[in-house]
Amino acid sequence: MTDTVANAAYAARFDRVFEYIDRHLFEPLSVDELSRQAHFSRFHFQRQFSAYTGLSTTRYVQLLRLRKASYQLVFQERRPITDIALETGFGNAESFSRAFKKCFGQTPTQFRTQPAWQPWNQRMRLPQRIRSHFMQVNIVEFSETLIAVLEHRAAPSLVMDTVRTFIDWRKQSGLSPIATSRTFGIAYDDPAVTPPDEFRFDVCGEVEQAVPANPQGVVNKRIPEGRCAVVRHIGSTDRISDSVYYLFRDWLPGSGEELRDFPLFFHYIKRVPETLEHEQITDIYLPLA
Repeated sequence: MTDTVANAAYAARFDRVFEYIDRHLFEPLSVDELSRQAHFSRFHFQRQFSAYTGLSTTRYVQLLRLRKASYQLVFQERRPITDIALETGFGNAESFSRAFKKCFGQTPTQFRTQPAWQPWNQRMRLPQRIRSHFMQVNIVEFSETLIAVLEHRAAPSLVMDTVRTFIDWRKQSGLSPIATSRTFGIAYDDPAVTPPDEFRFDVCGEVEQAVPANPQGVVNKRIPEGRCAVVRHIGSTDRISDSVYYLFRDWLPGSGEELRDFPLFFHYIKRVPETLEHEQITDIYLPLA
C-alpha cells in the first residue's frame, strides 16, 4: 500500500468519527464508542485523535457545541441564553458562559450584542476532513430571478456581520420572507486566493418587487436565466469549497461544457441555526454557456 493510499484510508477512519460526533453531538460521547467507529484501539485512540486533529476529543466536541450556540445567540436573539446552554450540552448557563468567554473572549451576552467574528473564526479552525468521492452533477435551466442584495466587500471571516444585517432588513421590510423566499449567495471570488480586503460576496434573498431605499444598503439585482451545472453540498458550509473544487477540478474538464460570464452562486436550502450544521443543504450553481 502506498503512503498516499494509506493516508487516505487513515483519514477515512477519522472521517467516520467526525460524522458520528456530528450525528450525536448533544448526547454523551464515550471514548470507547468513538474508537469503535474508527476501528482503533481504545487504549491509543485519544493520542491518535490529538495527533491527527491537534485537539482532544473533549475540546473538539466542546468547540462544535459552542459553534452551534454561537449561531443561536446571534440569529435567534430572543431565545433565552439558558435554553441555548441546556440544548447545546451544558449543565447550566453559568458553565456555558464560562466556557464561551474562555474560548472567544466575550460572554454570550456580549457576543449576541456585538459578535467579534474575526477572533471567533480563528478559534473555530477545525481539522480538515478528507473526502474523495463521486458527486452527482445535474444540468438545469435556471429561470431569471429578481433578488435583494447586500454586498459584502470585506474579509470572508466577517461575512456573518453582513448576513445578520441582511436578516434584519428581511424582518423589517417584509419583502423577502425567509419562510417563502429563496436565499442565495453570489461568490465573485475564491477566499483561498483573494486578499481579504478584496473579497466580494453578495448575500441575497428572492423578491417580487423593487427594493426601496433602506438604511441597510440592500439593493436589487438579478440572477440571469441560463443553463447551470448543479451539485448538492450536504453539511457545513465551512467545507463547501470541497464541492466547489469538485465541479471545477473533477467534473468540468471532462464535461465538454464552457462557462458563462456570471459568478458561481449558492442556493441555501437548509441553514443554521434552524438546522444542525451537518444536515445543512446547499445547491451550488455553476453557470454554463
